[in-house]
Amino acid sequence: MTEDTSGALQQEGSQWYDNEAGPLVRPYAMTGGRTKPGPTGVRFDLIALVTLDTSAPGVDDDTSLGPEHRALIELCRIETQSVAELSADADLPVGVVRVLLGDLLELGCVTVSRPVPPAQLPDERILREVIDGLRAL
Repeated sequence: MTEDTSGALQQEGSQWYDNEAGPLVRPYAMTGGRTKPGPTGVRFDLIALVTLDTSAPGVDDDTSLGPEHRALIELCRIETQSVAELSADADLPVGVVRVLLGDLLELGCVTVSRPVPPAQLPDERILREVIDGLRAL
């Protein structure tokens, strides 16, 4: 960890920190003060899978998106990731990642596969009957 002339500390591989204030860029600054993703109010589950849509018009345009948006795009470019993985890999709070993903979703840069609600999963009894039927063959 090194200190610059203003008293701010730089941690290797991480963000800039001030001794007393913490991160120099607050989460609300990254989201423009927003706490909910987009005007549609989409809610991203932690296990929702995010995939980059490379055919979207704003994906490779570095001027239209902020640095945090571009970081999420680069992480999704490598492979499909969950919201929780993106949060950890980008070193951003989950709430911030959800808002940024809402922006990317509205621009068409990403697609989101939401997990299947437990109520829509097949009943365990039916699955056991299927397994028993297969074993009988």
